[in-house]
Amino acid sequence: MTQQQQDWVPPGVDTSVPSMARTYDFMLGGGHNFAVDRAVGDKIETLMPGLKQAARVNRAFLARVVRFMVANGIRQFLDIGSGIPTVGNVHEIAQRADPECRVVYVDRDPIAVAHSELMLGRNDRAGIVQADMRDPESILNSDVARQLLDFDKPIGLLMLLMLHWVADEDDPHGLLERYRAPLAPGSYFALTHVTGDNQGKELDEATDVIQRSKSQDQVNLRTHAEILTMFGEFELVEPGLVGCALWRPAGPGDVADNPEMNMLVYAGVGRKPE
Repeated sequence: MTQQQQDWVPPGVDTSVPSMARTYDFMLGGGHNFAVDRAVGDKIETLMPGLKQAARVNRAFLARVVRFMVANGIRQFLDIGSGIPTVGNVHEIAQRADPECRVVYVDRDPIAVAHSELMLGRNDRAGIVQADMRDPESILNSDVARQLLDFDKPIGLLMLLMLHWVADEDDPHGLLERYRAPLAPGSYFALTHVTGDNQGKELDEATDVIQRSKSQDQVNLRTHAEILTMFGEFELVEPGLVGCALWRPAGPGDVADNPEMNMLVYAGVGRKPE
């Protein structure tokens, strides 16, 4: 590890073990990743050309959905699995529309947390919680969440590219209910989730690359019908659960050149009824 790298790596980080947060950073063109992360990214990109475009399509969805929520009255956000900061973060988009917006980021990756803290600086309307998404209570009851979020008012809950890391034995539906139940009516829930629908053996091979790596993150592919159930009582807004690029695209940059990459990830937004 070079001295330059040492300057931004928190103590205790094993840089010989791949991290999906850092691999995603690499896929987006970021610089906070290591050779082991790039090796995983390059392998799956070789198996599925255009995968980096799919990552950018997901990032573009984030921007659209935050703007959508702000336009519909949401002024506070909880971003689970926020990852390593890059261009177009939730607080930047939301606070550009209304400086009063509040944002709580959550990630377990120490590099993601360290760089989020650095990025947020003196922004007193945004904060970061280091926690595993499988422990909702530690997140919802954290000092940061309690200071920044008013659970008596609608919240925008974001879980982008997160739920396919939760195995069935970890009860993703029960987990989601623990997040949704405390939210006030009028809250929104947005998710994106990798799917095996309409994909070939290349996706299975790419998934195997991750499974064989030392990463603690393992992919759980789900169908459209299975992902649809994750919204619980929340009512889907138009156009429903669709390919990520098909959720209200605003311009050419929201859509990948490869049609398969536009459908690799399902995206949807639900609203908690009054």
